[in-house]
Order: sequence, then C-alpha cells, then structure tokens
Amino acid sequence: MRVIGTAGHVDHGKSTLVAALTGIHPDRLKEEQEREMTIDLGFAWMTLPSGEAVGIVDVPGHRDFIENMLAGVGGIDAALFVVAVDEGIMPQTREHLAILDLLQIPAGVIALTKADLAPDAEWLEWVRADVQNTLRGTVLENAPIVPVSARTGEGLPHLITALEACLAQQPPRPDLKRPRLPIDRVFTISGFGTIVTGTLLDGSFRVGDEVEILPGGLRGRIRGLQTHKMKEQIAVPGSRTAINISGVNMEEIRRGQVVTHPGTYQPSQVLDVHFRLLPDLELPLRHSSEVKLFLGSSEVIARVRLLGNDVLNPGEEGWLQLVLREPVVTVRGDRYILRRPSPAETLGGGEVLDPHPAKLYRRFDETVLQRLHALREGNPAEIILEAFQRAGIASVRETLTRTRLGAERLAPALQDLFDQKALIGLEEGAYSPECDLLAATQEHWQNECNRLRKEMQAFHARFPLRRGIPREELKSRLKMSARVFNACLRRWLQEGHLREEASFLALPEFQVRFSPQQQTLIAGLMNRFASAPFTPPSVKEAQAEVGEEIYQALVESGRLVQVSPEVVFRKEDYDAMLDWVKRHFQHSPTLTVIEFRDALNTTRKYALGFLEHLDAIGITVREGDFRKLR
Repeated sequence: MRVIGTAGHVDHGKSTLVAALTGIHPDRLKEEQEREMTIDLGFAWMTLPSGEAVGIVDVPGHRDFIENMLAGVGGIDAALFVVAVDEGIMPQTREHLAILDLLQIPAGVIALTKADLAPDAEWLEWVRADVQNTLRGTVLENAPIVPVSARTGEGLPHLITALEACLAQQPPRPDLKRPRLPIDRVFTISGFGTIVTGTLLDGSFRVGDEVEILPGGLRGRIRGLQTHKMKEQIAVPGSRTAINISGVNMEEIRRGQVVTHPGTYQPSQVLDVHFRLLPDLELPLRHSSEVKLFLGSSEVIARVRLLGNDVLNPGEEGWLQLVLREPVVTVRGDRYILRRPSPAETLGGGEVLDPHPAKLYRRFDETVLQRLHALREGNPAEIILEAFQRAGIASVRETLTRTRLGAERLAPALQDLFDQKALIGLEEGAYSPECDLLAATQEHWQNECNRLRKEMQAFHARFPLRRGIPREELKSRLKMSARVFNACLRRWLQEGHLREEASFLALPEFQVRFSPQQQTLIAGLMNRFASAPFTPPSVKEAQAEVGEEIYQALVESGRLVQVSPEVVFRKEDYDAMLDWVKRHFQHSPTLTVIEFRDALNTTRKYALGFLEHLDAIGITVREGDFRKLR
C-alpha cells in the first residue's frame, strides 16, 4: 500500500489534477470549495494499471497554509510535484521543494499542469528546462517531467504510467511490529463514534486491538478499520487508514497525536537531531532560538540548543538538541522541519538521531559530538552498539527495532558483535534479530559487575557476620526487574562474581569471621546448649547472651536451627531429635506430643515447637492429637 503527496504553489492545479486522476475532489471543506483554494489536507485514492491501490494526500499550496501542508507530507512514499505551465517556478514551488528535500521524500514525478495553456512547444520546453534547473541537487533531481492538462485529459495516461514506475522502484514499507499512526484528521460519525485517519507506519493494526493514543495515554479499542472507504480486518504499513476507536471521545484527540499499541512508544520532550539550515535564508540560526517543530503530523514549539556552535549560518549543517514545550512520539530516523514562528519561514530540517537522550548535554562536549556523528554516519554494527548503549540491558528484538535497519543488514552485524564479545547475551537461547532474549554491551555489563561488587562489598562491610544477602534483597538494592535480575544472576554465578549457598548470595572470597571476643561469647552459649540439649536457652535468651547479630550468624551458618519464634536447638541436637522421630515411625504409625516429650525428657513447649516445625517443612502431618509421616 503506497501514498502519494502533492506539492506545489497555490493555484497551480494540484486538487484539480487529483480529481482528474481519481474522480474524487479532495477539497472537502465548504470554504475550500467556495474559495477554490485548498486550506487543509485533502484525501483521494486511485487504482494503478497494475491493480495496486494508491492513496493521495492533497496539501495546500498557499503560504498561509504551509503548516497544514507539513502535516500531510511526512508519511508519503512519493511526491506528485506540480508546476503550472502558465506561471512556472513560484515562491511556494521553491519552499515545497525545499521541504520535500529536507524530508528526503524518496521519489517523485513532476506534473507540468495546465499544459493546454502553453502558447507553443518552445514555451513548454523553456518551462521544462527551468524546472530541471530548479530540481538540480534535490531529491527530485532525476524525477520524470510529464506535461498534463486536467481540463482536456492531455498527458494523464503518461502521468499514471510515470507514477506507477516511480512507486515500483520503492521498497515496501517495513513491518517492525510497532505500529504507529500519526493522526492528521479526527471526526465522528453518528452510530460509529470517534474516527481518526493517518498513514500507518512500522506495523499493522487489527480489528479488536487495544490501542493507546500518545501523548496523553488515552486507551481504546479498534472497532473498525477502513482503507479508501473499504472495510479491512487488518491495516498494513504504508496504508492510508481510518480507525474507528471505541472508548474515547473526539474532543479528547487532536492532530499530531499518535495511535499505537499500549506500551510500545514513550513520548519525549528532548530530541537529539541533525539539522540543515536552508541556504537562501537571510538570518542565521542562533543558540536558544524558539522555533516550530513539524514532525509527522505534529506541530510543537521548541527551543534550540546548538551543540558545538553558537550560530549556524545559511547553508550550514550541525547538531541540535530540541527542547519541546509539549511531548511528541518519534523514533530514530524520522525526518522533521523547523520553521521560524515570526516572521513565518521554513528554516530547515533533518533527521532525529536519538528520541530519548539521557540529559541536556554540555554544548561543546567532544564526546557528545562524536556520538552524534556515529549515530548519523555509523555502520550497522555501530548503530546497533549505540542502541544497546542507550538501552542498557534489553531485549534484542525491541532494541534492534529502534535502529530501523533492514533485516539483511541486522543479522550479520549482530553476529559480529556477539563474536567479538562487544555484545553479551544474558539468557540461554539462540540469539538472532528476531529473538526476545536479553543482551547488553560489554561496557554496560562490566559496569553492572562493578556495581554488583560495590553493593556486595558494602553489604558485607555492614553485616560482616551475615552469611550473605538474600536474592530478593539484592534485587531490590540493584533496582532491577525480576527478569533482568535473574538473567544477570545466572551470568554472575557462571562467571564467578558471586557464590550461592542455600538462598544467600556472597562474594566468592567472603567468609564470616568472629573476633576472639565474639568466639568467647559463642563458646559460652554453646556450653549452655550442650548442658541441656533438649531444653536449651530460648531464642530471646540466646540473643541476649551473644547479641542479635552473632545469633543470626549462627543460624545462617547452620550451627543453630530455629524451629519457632521461641525455640532454637544446636544443629547436632536437632539432628538427634530428627533421627529419633524417624526411628519411632519405623515401628509406630503415629506420634503424639506427649510421647515425644517423655522420650526426650523435654517440655511441652520444646516438643510442640519441634513437631510443628516438622509439619511446616513437610515431614509430618497432624491429624487431631496424632502425627503421621506425610
């Protein structure tokens, strides 16, 4: 599914030509029809001789509505660039051409409209030569030029053939499984509710899908889909799509918002971008200038932070951080336009390099400038590495999707990075561009290992008598999700950064060591346990004698076994009691508290505490006053 966008000066016949090609007049507003001037975006469609359906976005040519034009040309596959033969190149012709060039619209066809008004063939050739000279050095430099007349039909078959050939050379829109539809129109139909339209990018929508509208976080569900007024169950990338959304009101939605799957994108108010200032401007672009950003169908006020320069002169390129007054949804590789608010003029445009920079940079930081250069000029491996450096520990598929590289470039570059150990896989499985396994850069992994070691050293220093830290406590201290923590822990244990005993984690070299004074206290306590093995000191008494920290260390090391909040035994006494219970069940099917108490010459408190402990760990089960082996 492809989309063509018109461009050209006001009154050069764009809408009339679209009507002649499609049979649909794109001017839908009453004011447009009365003034015979396109004010807002218009839409039509046609079927090429090959059978392919093509959408057409018709944009206004008048300079007063140039900002409406910008909302319509961001998602097109090719431009239908219109120049009227009776007037030739005009001011908005040049401005529209500059916008198409800044947006790097990949292809186009030039229509010399009103060809029936040319006084002779020589005039027509003069106009053609002037157009070719104007196109030189732009994305439309090699575009075919076709004289046409919408009034007489002259040249229309040739124009359709040229459009078909132009689109055939363009690769299909990629399906990155991350659909986003920049909204360019919102309306409601009685009995159906809210409907939004736009050009669908990066993925597919299905009827019944839950969707999120960003910025704003509105949630709804797709009630119906249409392309060119035909109902669809699935809307595919690159198609002009109308979505009937249930659960949201028309008043809550505006042009510039994006429809996507929940949790897929995150709006941003700071963007790292490459920028080119148009050469025919009178004034330079200065640091901290206020501008209008046009990105997709959105229009937002932004403040310019020039990086590496204080001023950009006309015709120069540079790096910017754009600080936005309102958030937008964008991805790496999106094209944008900047305009001066007053006096209104197009300044230039470029490419989004990082939609989520970590911070506002120092403006003359050479490391930052090198990073931005690598993002723009880097090879696939560098781009993948940069994406993981930004993501930290992340899913391979999710991270690679953000690079917007084709699968044929991703697979070998990804394999090279793993072979060179530049990327580290953290989960078991076969790593490929489509896998959902977690990975990280070698640098990030080393930083995580260093962070782990510092956290563990701090823990051991604070709790020198604890056997180690419980898993959950370490996860909480490291502020990791369960999945990331488990993946990291597996590799930390494999690489020997940690050792695990029971449910405790410790540094490999760590050992609990008691001071001579502490050892004296422990010996005294153990003598008390030895003198009354089955009626030993209570938990509180043991803690009072040696202190809670030493007591906990004795429990964690296994020298003491606490069976209830009040009762604790030495390990050897606990084992003797357990052996007695096992021998008892060899000749008797049941056991009572009294039998156990009398056999070991203990008290009901200790007997009951021990037997309830056996119930809890699954050795015995209580049935009334008796216990049986489970």
